[in-house]
Amino acid sequence: MKPKVVITHWVHNEVVEWLSQTCEVVPNISYETLPRQEILSRASDAQALLAFMPDRVDSSFLQACPSLKIIAAALKGYDNFEVAACTRQGVWLTIVPDLLSVPTAELAIGLLLGLTRRLREGDRLVRSGAFKGWLPRLYGSGLAGRKLGIIGMGGVGQALAQRLTNYQMSLLYSDPRPLSQAQEAKWQLRQVELEELIAISDIVVPLVPLNSQTQHLINRASLAQMKPGAILINVGRGSVVDEQAVAEALATGHLSDYAADVFEFEDWARPDRPHTIPPTLLEDEAHTFFTPHLGSAVDETRREIALAAAASILQALQGEVPSGAVNPPAPKL
Repeated sequence: MKPKVVITHWVHNEVVEWLSQTCEVVPNISYETLPRQEILSRASDAQALLAFMPDRVDSSFLQACPSLKIIAAALKGYDNFEVAACTRQGVWLTIVPDLLSVPTAELAIGLLLGLTRRLREGDRLVRSGAFKGWLPRLYGSGLAGRKLGIIGMGGVGQALAQRLTNYQMSLLYSDPRPLSQAQEAKWQLRQVELEELIAISDIVVPLVPLNSQTQHLINRASLAQMKPGAILINVGRGSVVDEQAVAEALATGHLSDYAADVFEFEDWARPDRPHTIPPTLLEDEAHTFFTPHLGSAVDETRREIALAAAASILQALQGEVPSGAVNPPAPKL
């Protein structure tokens, strides 16, 4: 019998066709997230699961799917997946660490430009019919000469720095593992301590994984330390930022603008996560710019990510160490 592979979210046909050559594939042909119970029903006798950001894998999930050999997550940040539980159950957990960095960095720049040049307001004015030609209005702010601080110099941080090199900005970064002097010189970066970065940057971009140390890294205290009129951009993980604190800082005017592609309610692993975005944050249209988790939403990129996850599945089912593995699973009993 062919091994069974369950795909929890929509993927390109090429992915299903490739896996179907050697596996029984159960795809999700809709664009919606399936209820957890439906995924468990489909995966109860499956050997592999191709999972995505909205999925939550814990001990109870794994116990309900005892035949699983691998969970291939088509993502980079895996805080919604319990690595220790996978290891105990003898299940590989793999991620796709590299393909998301460039499109996420590009989106961060798009959000920054959207805020500083008031692009959404301009679009709304043109569509309203009130635009009759140039007038001195909707003045925003440029990027040249401003200080931008990147918290976390992993793949996305490096991709962002590389793309901002020609924007004539002062680029700062904070990371416990510094880049080489050659990299710093190439991208015109200066390493500083986190406290200094927060205090002197005009624009702050946190790009760290979500864990117990980074949850609400940007909170009331750190927001208070930012320069008056600073801008905050979040394209990493929602819960790295305390959204309620951001709403309050925007209301007082201490924080000028906030853009986000990720939100706290998406972080399913947090038992205390909020279930909505703060209404006061949504209502502040003049100082916020939001996108619905589009960081890697580039068609070719999403195809490549799913194909990479599928390749990990085939490797594991063939008894090989799969690419992108984040754990060494215990032997199956």
